[in-house]
Amino acid sequence: MREKLYQSMIELTNGKWSSTIIQSFARSKLSKTIIPSYIKYFNITLQDVTQPINDFSTLNEFFIREVSTKSRPIHAGTNSIISPVDATVETFGPITKDGIFFVKDKPYTLENLLGSSKIAEQFVNGKYIILYLSPAEYHRIHAPVDGEVIRQYMLGKKSYPVNKWGLQYGKEAISGNYRLLTQLCMPNHKHCFHIKVGAMFVNSIELTNTSSTWKKGEEVGYFSFGSTVVLLFEEDSMEFSATLKAGKFVRMGEIVANML
Repeated sequence: MREKLYQSMIELTNGKWSSTIIQSFARSKLSKTIIPSYIKYFNITLQDVTQPINDFSTLNEFFIREVSTKSRPIHAGTNSIISPVDATVETFGPITKDGIFFVKDKPYTLENLLGSSKIAEQFVNGKYIILYLSPAEYHRIHAPVDGEVIRQYMLGKKSYPVNKWGLQYGKEAISGNYRLLTQLCMPNHKHCFHIKVGAMFVNSIELTNTSSTWKKGEEVGYFSFGSTVVLLFEEDSMEFSATLKAGKFVRMGEIVANML
C-alpha cells in the first residue's frame, strides 16, 4: 500500500510541465538569490569550489560547479577502477546468471536497464555498483577507467527519484528512468557500462566528452541535479576493492575496484 501511494504521488508531480518549470527557474537569474540558502540547507562545503559564490549567476551554474583538481586526486594504480562521481555507494554485488541484480531488495534486469537482450547477455554473471549523488554533491561525471567507447545511447523518458525512498518504493527507479549509457572496452579487453541516470524533475545529463576514448579521471559530462551512476562489468573482469562498502561516501578518483 505504501509503495502504491508513493508511486501515485510521484507520477502526479513528475510531468513534463513540472520539469520545465523547475529547470527554467534553476537557469534564471532570479535563482541566484537562493544559492546561499541552498548551500546552508544541504551543508555544502565550499573550500574545493574553484570560483567565488557570487560569481555564479544561476542556481544551475552552482549545481554544475567545478572543484579543484587537487581536491580529487585520481588513484594511480594501473589496474584500478575509480568512482566516476562524488557519491554514496548505494549497493554493489554480483549479477545473476539470469541477468538480475538487486537494489533495496527489488530485482532489476539487465535487459530492461540496457534496452537489449543481446547486449545484456554480455554482462550476465558480471558485477555492478550503484552510486547515488545527493543534490548537495559535486555533479560532474568522470571516466572510471581508461577505455574505448564501443557504443553510446539514451533510453527512457521520465525520471523518478533515485534517493533511498525512490529506490525502495519507486517504480523501476533505475531501469525506467531517462539515462545515458556508455559501453567501454577496458585495458584488460573486458567491457563495462557507465550508465548515467536522470533525477526526478530534471532529466538533463550533459555529455562534455564526445571522443572515442576515455581516460581515467577525465571529465565526460555532468548532471543538472542529484542523480545516480550505475557501473556494470563483465564476468571475470574485475574485483571489488576491499574498502568498498554499502553506505560509504566516495569521492571522484577514489578506488572502487581493480581490473583482473
